[in-house]
Amino acid sequence: MSPRRSRRRKLPLEPIEVNVESLSHEGRGVARIDGKVAFVEGALAGETVLAKYVQSRSQFDVLSAEQILLSSDARVASDCSVSEICGGCSLRHMHPDQQLEMKQEMLLDLLQHSTGLTSSDFELLPKLAADTSHYRRKARLAVRYVQKKGGALVGFREKHSSFITVMDDCRVLVSEVSTLINTLKNLISGLSSAADIPQIEVAAGETEPDPGAPLEIALIFRHLKPLTPADQNALIQFASEHQIHCYLQPGGLDSVHRVYPDGGRERLGYFLPDQQVQYAFHPMDFTQINGPINRQIVSRVVELMAVQPGERVLDLFCGLGNFTLPLAKQGAQVVGVEGSQAMVERGYENADLNGLKGLEFYCKDLFKPLENAEWAQQRYEKVLLDPPRSGAIEIIQQMRRFSPKRIVYVSCNPATLARDSAELLAQGYQLKSAGVMDMFPHTAHVESMAVFEQQHN
Repeated sequence: MSPRRSRRRKLPLEPIEVNVESLSHEGRGVARIDGKVAFVEGALAGETVLAKYVQSRSQFDVLSAEQILLSSDARVASDCSVSEICGGCSLRHMHPDQQLEMKQEMLLDLLQHSTGLTSSDFELLPKLAADTSHYRRKARLAVRYVQKKGGALVGFREKHSSFITVMDDCRVLVSEVSTLINTLKNLISGLSSAADIPQIEVAAGETEPDPGAPLEIALIFRHLKPLTPADQNALIQFASEHQIHCYLQPGGLDSVHRVYPDGGRERLGYFLPDQQVQYAFHPMDFTQINGPINRQIVSRVVELMAVQPGERVLDLFCGLGNFTLPLAKQGAQVVGVEGSQAMVERGYENADLNGLKGLEFYCKDLFKPLENAEWAQQRYEKVLLDPPRSGAIEIIQQMRRFSPKRIVYVSCNPATLARDSAELLAQGYQLKSAGVMDMFPHTAHVESMAVFEQQHN
């Protein structure tokens, strides 16, 4: 046993009574035990719970609620039998409306901390929400063959553990995938290579614009050793029976290849009916996991950008053109910039698919100085930002070269949005509006949006 491990504090075994004062930005209850901060998972503000220690650190402790003694009005009964142990969700015990309210308060707190602005200083955009069940179209499912558990396990990992949750279905995965979990467990259990399949990537695409239409499913099986012909045939037979796309990944991302169906392009699709746009994407491409919310977000972005025919618009972190194409449909001259060459190629592919001409896509690392990039020498009336969780501070610090009148910022991390907002304010922009969208129900993940306008001197 290492010295570090031997010094690890022994955790109390018996649950203790805890009064929860508030919620953290991760959606955990916040309490104080003998003056020390304690985060209580599964507890809500105002509740009294019996909680068991999970972790003990020098600055704070982590506990898990075992029994609710005094319940909050926001508490609801979970409709998932494994929600207390599964790491796929963290807020199934909170009413969805309260989840979204919490996320809005989180955004406002972070904005105030970084900029000094309160909700009275800008317009609060209406919250965007949709069905909170079976919404997740992309996921990575862990796989492990465990003889003591009766064979293969397929699902999300447990909280605070590398173990895989024993689950038969999932309330957040789209129903077409949720209903396959048991079948997948049986399938993998029967393979000679069962112990060599560590994960399955899931992607779902739309078959037509109607939101009620069945989804088309692709599964990418990662395997650490070459599959035997019998095992590969079993996967193909499974895909044929369930009419799904089956891919294998024997190595890195460039090794992903489809084995069923045979022939045709390796693509799924989705639609934006309000903008009359459709997309084709590879199952390993980045796309938004919540289709109905994405439709609402795109419509709101189009509304807030308010582009006029002929305006020059810059779409930074554009991906495969999720916003680029709808903005071009409004008559704007749109330039999309993305750090992945594959996504640039997909942008052009989707522009051709929709008969859109004149769009420009460029590949550029937006976390580095722009230097003399051709597109970066231009002025743009409006800029759209949709960066990863790390935010867009590097490109925002260079925003003066574009001098846009309006900036719409779509964010998957309110902390970096708040930080970047302070920089935009320092450059003379005014925060006009901000709001949240429920892209990831039952989790503490916050999707948000803010609009900035150049102040006139």
